[in-house]
Order: sequence, then C-alpha cells, then structure tokens
Amino acid sequence: MRHVGHRGQSERRNSRGRKPVRGPPFAAVSDPAQAQPFSHTLFAKAARELGYKPFPQPSGNLSRAYTNPLGVRLGPCTYCGFCEWFGCANYSKASPQTTILPVLVRKSNFSARDNSEVTKINVDRSGKHATGVTFVDTSGEEWEQPADLVILSAYSLFNVQLLLLSGVGQPYDPVANTGVIGRNYTHQTISTANGFFDNKKFNFNPFIGSGSIGMCIDEFNGDNFDHGPHGFVGGGYVGQVQTGARPIESTLTPPGTPKWGAAWKSAVRDNYLSTVKPGTGVHGSFYAYRDVYLDLDPTYKDRFGRPLMRMTIDFHENELKQNRFLTDKFADIVKAMGANQVAKQYRTAPYDITIYQTTHVNGGAVMGADPKVSAINRYLQSWDVSNLFVLGASAFPQNAGYNPTGTVAALAFWAAAAIRNQYLKQPGPLVDA
Repeated sequence: MRHVGHRGQSERRNSRGRKPVRGPPFAAVSDPAQAQPFSHTLFAKAARELGYKPFPQPSGNLSRAYTNPLGVRLGPCTYCGFCEWFGCANYSKASPQTTILPVLVRKSNFSARDNSEVTKINVDRSGKHATGVTFVDTSGEEWEQPADLVILSAYSLFNVQLLLLSGVGQPYDPVANTGVIGRNYTHQTISTANGFFDNKKFNFNPFIGSGSIGMCIDEFNGDNFDHGPHGFVGGGYVGQVQTGARPIESTLTPPGTPKWGAAWKSAVRDNYLSTVKPGTGVHGSFYAYRDVYLDLDPTYKDRFGRPLMRMTIDFHENELKQNRFLTDKFADIVKAMGANQVAKQYRTAPYDITIYQTTHVNGGAVMGADPKVSAINRYLQSWDVSNLFVLGASAFPQNAGYNPTGTVAALAFWAAAAIRNQYLKQPGPLVDA
C-alpha cells in the first residue's frame, strides 16, 4: 500500500504486471476496497456535497479470497463485528496469526513460545553485546534463551520498558534534557461527534463492521491545508469509521438523557440503530514535547516485581486547537448526513485516562542520526548494543496524523533487509556513531 497526497494519484501493478490501477485523490489503493456499510456511504455523500474528496479508509481486511506468497489461504471478510480487538477465525485480517505464523510454525528452525513473557534483555559485562533474553512461561518458571542476535518487537511501551529494565541506553531526563530511552513519547489527538438520526428513517446496523472499515477525508491532514489562520500546526484525517458495536460503548443517547433508569433504557432502545457512532471521527497528530515522556514507575510494580511503565503526558495548546478545528469539520459532515442532533466531544486537558485515546502510541526509543538524542540508528539498530534491533512505533520521533501501522511494517522490512544483507555478513554497527 502506498499513500499519496492531493497532487498525485495512488498506483499499483498487479502480480501479472498489468496496467496500473489508479485511485482517487488521497486514497491508498488496496485490492479492492471492501464494500462500505450504510453510514459510511452516507458520510461520503455528505462529504462530497461539502466539497471534500472522501475515500475508503485503507484496511488490512480482505474483500475477496486470496492466497498469499507463502501459500496461506485467506478468506474474504464477513463483517462479523468481532475484528478490531480480536484474532480472525476467518483468516481475513492482515495480522501475523493469519498471514505468516501458519508457515513459520512448520519450519524446523523456528520455535514459537506462546503465553510467555520476556522480562529482560541480557547483556555481557561490557554492556555492549546482548547475549539473549530471559523469559517466564505459564508455570512461572524463568528461562534464559541465548541468542547471537536479539530483535525487540513488542508493543511500543513494552519496548521502552524492556530497554530501561535491561539497562540498554541512557534513560531520558526531562529536566537536564539528556538521555534517550523514554524521550519523544507521543500519542494521538482523537475525538468524535455523535450523530443522532430519526429512527423511523435511518437504520445503520452498527453491529456490522470489520477492523478499520470507514470513509475518510484528508483535506485537513499534514500540509494539505493552510494552517496560518488557525493558530496550530499538524492535523489529521476525519472519517466515519464504524467497526462494530461493543456493549456499553455503543449505547449512546442524545444530550439531556438521564444516565440511568427507565428513560435511559428507552433512549438506548430508540437510538441504537439510528445513531452514527464512529470509533474515532478525528485522528489528529501529537508532536513531541520535553515534558511528555516515559520512565519506570517508582512505586507500582507488575506481577514479576518489575517497575511498571509510567507515562507523563498531557495535551498542549497546539493539539487542543487542532482538535477543536477538526472536530467541528467532522460535526459539519455528520450534520449534512441528516442528523437531528450532533454531540461534539472535544479532546480536553488535563489528559483523561477514562476516555479511550487509541493505542497508537509512538516514541520512547526513537530512531535518528545522533546517538545523543536517539536510541537507534536508521536501521533500527541500538546505538549501544549492536546486536540488538528495536522494531515498532517506539522508533517514531513524532506522531503524525496517520496511524503508524503501515510505516511500522515498512521499517520492519527495511531493518530485516539490513540485517540480512549487511549485518549477518559483517556483524557490528551499521552506522558510525
């Protein structure tokens, strides 16, 4: 998949080298896009009427059966609604469980250990060479796995936690502005606007959905618009993204409805099918700040007695201005869809842990050209331990308006190529510090 801006068109050649398929402005071409449910098509119609160029959100869900280059057969998505936070029993989703693990587990030189957790990266006395990892299995027994090469590819926060617990890299100090592990931690700035429609005219069947299906506009992302009059930098994409109808989260009621009792139950019943409830209507950027960082918690510990990962974070004025601007734009489209009421939910400060913020957290072990302000080099190789590579969104110095997944995958391929073509032939630093 390739994303391009409004000056170009997305393009790809199929496996037989036929004529490129061209997509609309802002679109990323998949093969082909999934059919869009009612609320998404209604959003696209309203967006076009307001002068925007909507497009299907790129998704890792297949719209038709496919056999990948490894021979794994994948089925078309059935819109079951149990996708976004679950594995796929239909083999329709582009996750390792469905695309590569079925092949790897059959290889004699591959061993998978599920329900286990790595607790430490082991290094030698010099602190410059990894000797393997320590992990704990389901019985609570601790094991040491020797290794010539360690590739750390956990979730962003766990990458940073393991580096700190293992003493790899200098911890970030926000006061002195020194150190690298925990630095440049960023989140996303998200919000929504819930639309309540006439239940006699609209039925959105919110229980129908797939992992990231939706219709989006990109006019207010990155440098696609003039920021001058608005007083902020950055931006994000705006879209109607309905992925399913999880309990409680999907029992939205119009403003003024009681929080409990018979009137609340009636409102839930009357509005369930006729409410546009996007997973996130606004996905905005979040840039790095000196006072937003990760470190080990001095008080709280996990079940192994290790310090938990602590986030020190809040939204700044730039992100709050950006969010109000984008939320208003999204609400305008929802209103144009025909909503009787639109309830805006701006992102506010202080940071509220009770409101879902997405799980797209970046930074903490960022890549760069200077080891004084980055943890890994351009090949995702640790500056301090040359046989350790750290993959994932923890490498991103900033959090742009797009989700990080596609770029995470691209960087993983980039690092894998460097390991295979350069490091294995001559182990050691791939970039001079």
